[in-house]
Amino acid sequence: MSQVSRPGASPEPYEYNKGPVTLRRGLVPKSTTDQRLLDSGGPADWVHTDPWRVLRIQSEFVEGFGALAELGPAVSVFGSARTQRDAPEYELAVQIGSRLVDAGFAVITGGGPGAMEGANKGAMEAGGVSVGLGIELPFEQGLNQYVDLGVNFRYFFARKTMFVKYAQGFIVLPGGFGTFDELFEALVLVQTGKVTSFPIVLVGTAYWQGLLDWIKGPVLEQKMISEPDIDLLFVTDDVDEAVQRIASAQDPNA
Repeated sequence: MSQVSRPGASPEPYEYNKGPVTLRRGLVPKSTTDQRLLDSGGPADWVHTDPWRVLRIQSEFVEGFGALAELGPAVSVFGSARTQRDAPEYELAVQIGSRLVDAGFAVITGGGPGAMEGANKGAMEAGGVSVGLGIELPFEQGLNQYVDLGVNFRYFFARKTMFVKYAQGFIVLPGGFGTFDELFEALVLVQTGKVTSFPIVLVGTAYWQGLLDWIKGPVLEQKMISEPDIDLLFVTDDVDEAVQRIASAQDPNA
């Protein structure tokens, strides 16, 4: 049970409840939250602390939910920001964006250059909804010119929520650490049942083969995953096959 210091009582309470947080011993504050709120003096550095950032984080979720609530069926497309416009992977991204729109999906990317730009371009030119979820980074170039609906985030975890919440599946083109991050997070969500009917398609068999060999080799052999987990990944070089895999997960008759 929580104790409170009173005149004549022990100088240090055993336990102090600060909302859902419990403090004991040397962590018990010298004043209450209300006292600090109503005190007209004191430092103003509290506006820069982590608890205050919760409101900024909350605002990112509110803005994202509000902007994407009426998006309709969509697919998140990932790939490297370093993909050059004259690279085969860029044209592949353009085709994927276009085919997804033809299949009735909006296209969501990270909004950056490279493969993301290609997918947004394909979606826009096909007359569909082209979405970009940007992130604040020192080297980011901003949203690409083919984004029709853009939302910028400060926090990766808020942005990641939008990628999953408003997508019916992922199509993953060759990419680096950022692409791997999104890929493996999606795999964990599907594996643990946090999302259902969520296909993950890797495009580019030559690029992804080493990863697949490692997963099917030491990862499976050492029982770090189960045999059915391998089936969570579908690999292809064919754009139509990739889109069909997403569509069929939504409609078994597709």
